[in-house]
Amino acid sequence: MRLTVKAIRDKKKKREKVTVLTAYDFPTARILDEEGVDIVLVGDSVGMVLLGYESTLPVTMREILHHTKAVSRAVRHALVVADMPFGSYGHTEQALRNAGRLIREGGADAVKLEGCVKIQKQIQAIIDAGISVMGHVGMKPQTATLLGGYRVQGKDKAQADAILEEAVMLDRLGAFSIVLECVPAVLADKITRKVKCPTIGIGAGSKTDGQVLVLQDMLGFQSNVRPKFVRRYASLDKEIRKAVSNYREDILSGRFPSKEESY
Repeated sequence: MRLTVKAIRDKKKKREKVTVLTAYDFPTARILDEEGVDIVLVGDSVGMVLLGYESTLPVTMREILHHTKAVSRAVRHALVVADMPFGSYGHTEQALRNAGRLIREGGADAVKLEGCVKIQKQIQAIIDAGISVMGHVGMKPQTATLLGGYRVQGKDKAQADAILEEAVMLDRLGAFSIVLECVPAVLADKITRKVKCPTIGIGAGSKTDGQVLVLQDMLGFQSNVRPKFVRRYASLDKEIRKAVSNYREDILSGRFPSKEESY
């Protein structure tokens, strides 16, 4: 049985950290689920780490839905959250329709939207329809170009106050958790103490109620991608290159397949 949003919210009361990782396919989601990750996020980051896009903007509902279905088939215990891609929640009717598809067709347990002030009506409508919402404030990839690029947000007081206001608004609307991306640790701590729902940090310091990373970053799939906030737990880029190189050499030299590997 999958975790509920109530169980995630209760972790804050119990002072238990929430663990979150991204996944976009069945085998990876199965591993995350079996290893006890609380939330598996089908992020629009799939566009940059798997689909070859330069940003998250080109990711479509069709693509997110496709990957959400695969992840949902694998997950038995974690909560599955699906990102609503850019352009999928421009107005209330559209937001409700697409959020409903991710739950009904995709098998997700909740959806995630970026921002709040400008999409307050959409968020409220989705929650009123009985769909759980994860919020996202700070550096918002879908509107990063408007914020000066992929950089820390909330360094000055005016910007920090605006981010805090969005987080409080999301909490008041009923978001079950809020992602704080690339904000100063002091601001993340302030938000975490201010809101009732759990905060999930990514580049937001250690005082949040949980942490999230893009799995491919954490596993070192792209050795040239090194955000400051990412801790590398593996170097799969090097391991995969080594394996492919050895495989190719074994074929060229005639060492593969061997007699034992032949019928």
